[in-house]
Amino acid sequence: MTDTATPTPAAAALRFAYGTNGLTDLRLDDALTLLADLGYDGVSLTLDHMHLDPLAPELAARTRRVGQRLARLGLGVAVETGARYVLDPGRKHHPTLLDPDSEARAARVDLLLRAVRVAAELGAHAVHCFSGTRPPGTDEDAAWQRLADALHPVLEAATSAGVPLAVEPEPGHLLGDLAGFHRLRRVLGDPPALGLTLDVGHCQCLEPQPPADCVRAAAPWIRHVQIEDMRRGVHEHLPFGEGEMDVPPVLEALHAIHYEGLVGVELPRHSHAGPELARSSLAYLKAAEQAAARGGVAC
Repeated sequence: MTDTATPTPAAAALRFAYGTNGLTDLRLDDALTLLADLGYDGVSLTLDHMHLDPLAPELAARTRRVGQRLARLGLGVAVETGARYVLDPGRKHHPTLLDPDSEARAARVDLLLRAVRVAAELGAHAVHCFSGTRPPGTDEDAAWQRLADALHPVLEAATSAGVPLAVEPEPGHLLGDLAGFHRLRRVLGDPPALGLTLDVGHCQCLEPQPPADCVRAAAPWIRHVQIEDMRRGVHEHLPFGEGEMDVPPVLEALHAIHYEGLVGVELPRHSHAGPELARSSLAYLKAAEQAAARGGVAC
């Protein structure tokens, strides 16, 4: 009898998405059609006034229509909540979960609760959020407790909906790096619904480990991934090839941890060139994924 080796199954391809915060000059339906036509697997949907406004009337009905459109196009979805002026037309990303005013904080909590409901209706794999910056004069320990208290009802809603809440470390915020994410986990008692949005460009910018090592270290908590190019020490989202990040090892690491969520391109300051960058970004990522499969040769 001749021994025959069992073939090793090929690793499933990563599921690439593009963020609607980089397509704000397009109507949402046009943006979704564009991404499907280009061959994307999904969309990172930022709830904003031009794309599924979370504060306008008939949110549930509008969400159902978007869900039907996503299903027809075969697009997966993650729900993001980083719209700049959706709550305060005069201050970017305000109010935050750290606002000293309890009513202001409640407005952000309400937005996140709406996002959880939208995500559940759409079958999203995660809801993204962030902490905000520590207000002047606020004690650091008090700020962490305020963040934890604000997130409690959101985590309860996410648990009930079966949708992970994926907090993003954002440079300059209270929760600004992976160490901050783990501090929040400890403060909250490590609830199962609390996950991580890992922006690998942020890892390139400020984490002590290379981005691929960050992926492996954070693997148990990653629920959503954002990707773009970036330079060390400079928080500027760049098109691929304009920064310093070696992308194939990052994609290889995502394969190695068996990540199954979306890998969403995050270029929020490039909407003027959104369609072309969506096209070139997917081509770059596909080439980087092939390079990773060949052994991580840089693009």
